[in-house]
Amino acid sequence: MCTIPIYCMPGMAASPKIFEFINLSDKFEIYCLSWITPKENELLSEYAKRMCDKIKHKNPVLLGVSFGGILVQEMSKYISVHKIIIISSIKSRIELSFPMKMAKKTNAHKLLPTQWVNNIDLLAMFSFGRGIKKRISLYQRYLSERNPKYLNWAIDTLVNWEQINIVDNIIHIHGISDNVFPVKNLLKPFIEIRGGHAIIITQAKWFNKELPKIIQNF
Repeated sequence: MCTIPIYCMPGMAASPKIFEFINLSDKFEIYCLSWITPKENELLSEYAKRMCDKIKHKNPVLLGVSFGGILVQEMSKYISVHKIIIISSIKSRIELSFPMKMAKKTNAHKLLPTQWVNNIDLLAMFSFGRGIKKRISLYQRYLSERNPKYLNWAIDTLVNWEQINIVDNIIHIHGISDNVFPVKNLLKPFIEIRGGHAIIITQAKWFNKELPKIIQNF
């Protein structure tokens, strides 16, 4: 029986552990990707090309969470994919929040990485949303990328992402209470589910039930 390969990319600063509760049937095989160190002044397109070297199957499903959702869209411009699934992410820079759009003009975001290296609570809240404040010690275990060089590159790349037109064959799943990428800013279509920015963890049961249908039927 042929299985469908699914390559999963975690969100900014997060490790593949965020997918630890995702358990699909034997029709699917999950491969978790990890962030690699960006080169000096590396463009997102160049970074995406390097990440494509980790894809060992033809026409896989690429699944990305948050900033990882942006990355898998860029990767899909270099390899053939069966589907792109983004979770708690955006499809176009039009969907960026107003503070993120302003950050591009003011460069205020360049001050953040140093603060976050010294304050893991701030990093956790940006990576998973303000709704995790009461359980922040639990979510800290999912944060593995705290290198200032990586964080500076990731934040700068996010706020300067230029994509306007939505890529083909994309499925967008989003929590209605997401406060990193609020639903009011999103372009349709997208699938709304209960929860905030950390739905890949908090709504794992929903994903285990619905992802197979989404992959096979959409």
